[in-house]
Amino acid sequence: MSYFRRTRPTFTRIVTWIAAGVFIAFLLAVLFSVVLTAFATKWGASWLPEGLTTGWFAEAIDTPGLVNSIVVTFQVSFAVVAIALIAGVPAGYILARKNFPSRSALMLLLLLPVILPSLTYAVQLAALMYRIGIGGSLLAVIVVNLVPTVPLVILVTVPFVEQISPDVERAARVFGADSGRLFIHVLVPLLVPGIVAAALLAFVRTLAAFDLTFFVSSAKSQTLVVSIFGKLSDPGGPPIMLTAAMTVFYMLFALVGLIVSARFSNPAQTLGRSAA
Repeated sequence: MSYFRRTRPTFTRIVTWIAAGVFIAFLLAVLFSVVLTAFATKWGASWLPEGLTTGWFAEAIDTPGLVNSIVVTFQVSFAVVAIALIAGVPAGYILARKNFPSRSALMLLLLLPVILPSLTYAVQLAALMYRIGIGGSLLAVIVVNLVPTVPLVILVTVPFVEQISPDVERAARVFGADSGRLFIHVLVPLLVPGIVAAALLAFVRTLAAFDLTFFVSSAKSQTLVVSIFGKLSDPGGPPIMLTAAMTVFYMLFALVGLIVSARFSNPAQTLGRSAA
C-alpha cells in the first residue's frame, strides 16, 4: 500500500508552486491583454473595452510594409536555420568525437554568443556590415543572425552525437562506408531528433531576434518584430489596437514554432532513450 501513500508537501514545494502559479498567471494575463486589445473597438479607462471587432486584423494586413516584413521574417528564419544546420551539425560531430587540448576553451567560446545579450556585440556587427557594404540588406540580416545561431546548433548537436556509440561508426567503416556515406547514411538518420531540436530552437530564436536585426536592417529588410517596434515607437503612429493586432500575428508565428517543437522533438526524452 506504499504506492498510494501521499507525501506531505514541504514548505519549499509550496513556495515553488505558488511562485510558478503567479508567474504563469501574470504571463497569461499579459498575453490575454494583448489579444483583447487587438479585438477592442476602443479602450478607455475601464477594465474592459467598449466593444469587440476583427477589423484591426484586416487593417493590419493592409498596413504598408507589414506583408513584406512577414515575408522577410520567414526568408531570414529559413535561411539562417538551413545555413546553421549545414555548418553546425558537422562541427558538433567533430567536437563530440575529437578530443583535443583546447576543446573546453572552444566550447566556452561557442557558448558566449548564446548566453551574452546580443546588444553587447550587435553594434560592432552592424558597423562591420556597413563597412563591407552590405548594411541594410537581407544578406546582412541573415549574416548577423548566424552569429548566435550556429553556436546554438553546435551546442545542441554535441550531446546527441555523444549518445551514439562509436561502434556504430566502426561497423559502417568495416562494411566499406567512407566518411561521406557514414555521415549521410548512418549518422544523420540517428541524429534526426537532435537536428529537429536544433532547427526549431534556431527558428524560434531567429524569429524573436530584435537587436541584431534592428541595427542592420532597412525598411525593405526588417523583420516583423522590428516593424512592430517601429510602429510602437512612433508617437504619431497607428492606434494601439492596430499594433496589438500586428503583435498577435507575431505571437501566432512563435506559438506555431513552439507547438511543432514540443510535438516532434523532446531532447531530454530522446537522450534518455539513447542512453538506455
